[in-house]
Amino acid sequence: VGLRRGEACGQRRSDTYLDAATLEVANQIVQYGWETGQASPKTTSSEGLVALDRDTVLVLRQHLADQDTARGRLGSDWVESGLLFTQPDGSPLHPADVTARFQELARLAGLPPIRLHDLRHGAATLALAAGADMKTVQNMLRHSSITVTADTYTTVLPEVALAAAEATAKIIPRTATRRLGLVSGTLPTTVDSQKAEDLLPENTKPQVTILSDLGGEGAPSGTRTPNPLVKSQLLCQLS
Repeated sequence: VGLRRGEACGQRRSDTYLDAATLEVANQIVQYGWETGQASPKTTSSEGLVALDRDTVLVLRQHLADQDTARGRLGSDWVESGLLFTQPDGSPLHPADVTARFQELARLAGLPPIRLHDLRHGAATLALAAGADMKTVQNMLRHSSITVTADTYTTVLPEVALAAAEATAKIIPRTATRRLGLVSGTLPTTVDSQKAEDLLPENTKPQVTILSDLGGEGAPSGTRTPNPLVKSQLLCQLS
């Protein structure tokens, strides 16, 4: 969800609204040397609501249930910090310990060296790749300006733009290719160097019957007004 390390360590249970699939960033744990303390986020823009996906909500529900079980088991030994993520006894997490644990898990998983903060960048990159607009990502990361978001994630934009172009192309109706009795291929609309009927295969050339040969009445052949766009006299008579 793009939380900073201190924000995740300082997230309070009371600011986590799983029924609404959101959490409010309103607290963080900061380091003063090795000592820690709780404080408001570093800027006003850093405060705000963050949306949670369905899977994250399910994981957090299970986490809270496990935390409540630990509280009941420890009884008076439980430290009531009110935080969402805690030590096994309920006391606050130290940000440096979280970083060390993350690096250990990344190494065990065979991942290349990455920072814990890279998860925040990864959340933003995945959101952009999934089609989220820059304003939505700015709100998710709680940047003070959309310029900060755009400058940080400009390298993602070409891939997103390409995906958007492909998606747009799929909804544009395509005009079916017109065929003039051809088995395969298309016939040019204007033919200068060769008569159009000569381009047709033998079995698809139109058969023209003169009405006078059938004893019927009608105007003599060749009296139709020529179409200037059709260079073939045969096609002109058939038009």
